[in-house]
Amino acid sequence: MSANNAPQPVKLSLPLEYQQRLFQELRTEDELVIIARGLGLIRLVTNLLHSYDAAGNNLIIVVGAEERENAWIGEALAEQAAISAAPKARGLTVVNTDFTSVAAREKMYAKGGIYSITSRILVVDLLTSLLNPETITGIILLHAEKVVVTSLEAFILRVYRQKNKNGFLKAFSDNPDPFTVGFSPLATMMKNMFLRKASLWPRFHVTVASSLEGKKKAEVIELEVPMTDAMTEIQTAIMECVEVSIHELKKGNSRLEMDDWNLDSALLKNFDVMVRRQLDPNWHRVSWKTKQIVSDLTVLRGMLHSLLALDCVSFLQHLDTIHAAHSPQPGSTKQSQSPWLFLDAAHTIFDTAKRRVYASNAKANAKSSIDSLRPVLEEQSKWAVLAEILEEIDRDLYFEPPMRDDSNGTILIMCSDTATTRQLRDYLQTMHVEPKTESDTNQGKEKHKPSGAFMMRRKLRNYLNWKKEFAQVSTALFSENQKALEGAVDPRIAQSAYKGRAPANKRRRVRGGGTSAAVSGRNANGSVAQYFEKPNEVADLMDEVQVTEEEANHKPDIIADPLEDMDDYFELYEMQDLIVIHAYEGDQDEHVLEEIKPRYIIMYEPDAAFIRRVEVYRSSHNDRNVRVYFMFYGGSVEEQRYLAAVRREKDAFTKIIKERASMSVVMTVDAHGVEDPQEAFLRTVNTRIAGGGRLAATAQPPRVVVDVREFRSSLPSLLHGRNMIIVPCMLTVGDYILSPNICVERKSVSDLISSFKDGRLYSQTETMFQHYKSPMLLIEFDQNKSFTLEPFADLSGNLRSVNPNEGPSDLQSKIVLLTLAFPKLRVIWSSSPYQTAEIFESLKTQEEEPDPVAAVRAGLDKDAKAEDQAFNLEPHDMLGAVPGITPQNIKNLTLEVENVREVANMKLEELQPLIGKEAARQVYGFFNRNLIDLDD
Repeated sequence: MSANNAPQPVKLSLPLEYQQRLFQELRTEDELVIIARGLGLIRLVTNLLHSYDAAGNNLIIVVGAEERENAWIGEALAEQAAISAAPKARGLTVVNTDFTSVAAREKMYAKGGIYSITSRILVVDLLTSLLNPETITGIILLHAEKVVVTSLEAFILRVYRQKNKNGFLKAFSDNPDPFTVGFSPLATMMKNMFLRKASLWPRFHVTVASSLEGKKKAEVIELEVPMTDAMTEIQTAIMECVEVSIHELKKGNSRLEMDDWNLDSALLKNFDVMVRRQLDPNWHRVSWKTKQIVSDLTVLRGMLHSLLALDCVSFLQHLDTIHAAHSPQPGSTKQSQSPWLFLDAAHTIFDTAKRRVYASNAKANAKSSIDSLRPVLEEQSKWAVLAEILEEIDRDLYFEPPMRDDSNGTILIMCSDTATTRQLRDYLQTMHVEPKTESDTNQGKEKHKPSGAFMMRRKLRNYLNWKKEFAQVSTALFSENQKALEGAVDPRIAQSAYKGRAPANKRRRVRGGGTSAAVSGRNANGSVAQYFEKPNEVADLMDEVQVTEEEANHKPDIIADPLEDMDDYFELYEMQDLIVIHAYEGDQDEHVLEEIKPRYIIMYEPDAAFIRRVEVYRSSHNDRNVRVYFMFYGGSVEEQRYLAAVRREKDAFTKIIKERASMSVVMTVDAHGVEDPQEAFLRTVNTRIAGGGRLAATAQPPRVVVDVREFRSSLPSLLHGRNMIIVPCMLTVGDYILSPNICVERKSVSDLISSFKDGRLYSQTETMFQHYKSPMLLIEFDQNKSFTLEPFADLSGNLRSVNPNEGPSDLQSKIVLLTLAFPKLRVIWSSSPYQTAEIFESLKTQEEEPDPVAAVRAGLDKDAKAEDQAFNLEPHDMLGAVPGITPQNIKNLTLEVENVREVANMKLEELQPLIGKEAARQVYGFFNRNLIDLDD
């Protein structure tokens, strides 16, 4: 090893057998690794990158990494470079548009190193040969499950493999689900990635199991916490609503495949997305009711989670907002409301949620005949169990001090999100604070148990204040809607007024649901009514939860913290008696375990991946003892969801293993394969030479100039797949230039609507006509959605859309107006990007190839160079709207001034030399006008 050119020894942090085997595999061959979540994917990737980084002469590209993954990989590489003392290691460089210019990127690529590049920049750099694919040592692809045919990643790999046959390619995924959907999905995905081998590592893999289930298993204590009766009641009611909603969906859409539309799959993360995806192709034919139910399912599933995660006051507040959002506009009929609100189960949900917070006293006061309310404030069952666990840990530490080992005495509490971490922090801080109330007569007799009473009373006070304001807002909105409805003259609304009620005068019907609500707690139309407490009930409740002396003495949370004299006030925590509350955060949890080295871990909510992380952590360190408390609500959705997730992952891996066993990957290593020269010639010979056409036998493949911003869509990838050369440029006019005469502006439907709204499309069409003979507007629909404008016909959906003063808000009428304004504009309708690629190919026949330089120049000033142009158009347009600014003088301003704020702050004397006296006076007056005193 003494020789200078000998490879440097590299220290790896892969202690377990399965990690080492995987690493060896990856170093020797290209493959797709699908690994179970929680088995340390990022650690594997960083070690692999470090082994290449230490050599110091490689150019490695990381594709598909998220922002937080970049941070983890960068940190780990720096750490490992220090441990291995590798002099040539350079760490990770993240490339995204915010920081790096084209020239800087070119220099960086020439130097080599490890780069994590966003897909959109990478694909442009590869196509413009700013980054020569042949110089790349290899590509590491994360989130391989996202590589479908139309994705940017598939495009990148195709360009890479066309030019570079020797570089390595290693793909990683920790989500087996997408590899099981469709026909031979694994083979298709591998074809997209130009890989031949798949390596599967589920938790039940023999090597993984033996690595994690040795002598050093973590001690796990499972705690099944029973839900309170009220919680069980609410959960059953919500499940009933979900079941009824699914039943209604099935009834209304019998044509679809609905095997997995059942309660079990309704608990999964993406059930509503799955249903929506199946309905999308027929979305315009789907009834209003079905659309409503699909959005209701999302709400109901959110409620199931909130019931277990939120305390009773926050849950009631959550329900109030849901109810307000789902209440119909005044004057609407029964059909326009969410169907689940008419079920008895919905009444149970709202009623029980109220009973958990407050109840009425049975005996009426002497003063009034109205029942007064008293706070109930039911606590979550897990809180008491959490307090017990902490007590038990304290007892253990006191009576049986553990042997010294490498663990800190820290207690780590893991939960699902930051809201829960805040809730637990508040509870643990205040569980021993006892609010003294008048009813505490037998106080001396029994010891105070830990309870969340203090925190809950504070929450109830806040809730009552919030509800008061909420009621005022609701009333104001109701009256505004009422006015809008009365001003509208539209036959649809006139018919929807309640029939059988006499009109107040001949011109106008009086609308609005009557004040006489039918059954108690129901609206006139049968749905659950929103409940607002009466003022004297609120006063009673407020009296009950008045701030007591202890509460007044309790320190408020510090919101802003000045950092002067930091050293006097701050010190590092002693790790021995610290409680850390943390939310699950994917691979970051590994770092949390390594840094905190906890002796006790309390899993407040179940998470399969985290259990594996603890197993890996424990097996990797002989000298760290860990005890895990695993809490879950028995018989709850939480338990069901956890078991279903584990089962689904196991099934997915089993499916993939079966497919791999019988899979035949038919593919060439080259993208497209090498094209036969004769084929290439025949392809470019135009066969349509009838009627005096000319024989076009050009030996070069067709070329399309594409705007850089268009690489967010899948169309450039599909054009490249049809053997067209893609030339990315910064275009001012149009999105795709097919020939010197043909310029295409591509719009997806949502983009079309927004560009009609802000008038952008009109000016874009105008500039296209200035520079090209045949401008075209391409309206491209999504391949999986319906090929019709009906779903988008009126996206405004508010009451103004029925007001005739607004003018036509219809999309079709706007397109008609555009064609009237520009009679020569061709409009192309395309059902999907695939069809667009075909249309482009046929448009290019008989046409000459476009000139990229001319395409970039179009729309720029004749005398200005391309690099001098101000490409940031929004501020430019904004300045253009200021009084006094003309197309002539805006140029001087933009050259001298960096941003709009600077213009706004300029003095009159500074403006005058740039744009002249009169214009300067107008601009200065505009920015310095006093908005309050309007008489000036």
